[in-house]
Amino acid sequence: MRYFEQKKARIEIIPMIDVMLFLLVFFIIVTLQMIPDKGVNLQLPVSSQTDTLPHPKITVNVMPDGTIKVKDQVMTPDQLTTMFQADGDPSKTELTIATDKASQFQNFMTVIDAARKAGVTDIGIAAQPQSSGN
Repeated sequence: MRYFEQKKARIEIIPMIDVMLFLLVFFIIVTLQMIPDKGVNLQLPVSSQTDTLPHPKITVNVMPDGTIKVKDQVMTPDQLTTMFQADGDPSKTELTIATDKASQFQNFMTVIDAARKAGVTDIGIAAQPQSSGN
């Protein structure tokens, strides 16, 4: 009998592949969450009843002068409706409207009308959470 048999060393590669795939998926998900949506600097209204919304598919910014911007492109309400309709299924479009607190309410309603005309039903409103000191 041989006490010290020579065995060829084997490197198990399957667990290493599993770990690498897990890391790849993890970094893809983290990277997608880190990509910021282009927006503008607005003074959002304050609310004590804010909820965190999931990352919206489309963010519409309403400027104080009534200008409507989507990803730094100025749009009219008709162009906004056309964009929502071209999005595929508008009923599954997630829309968040961010308007300056100095903006007229009619400008805000114009965006809602354009979205509803296209069939968008999932509409969120951006607001700053009220600080506990107020």
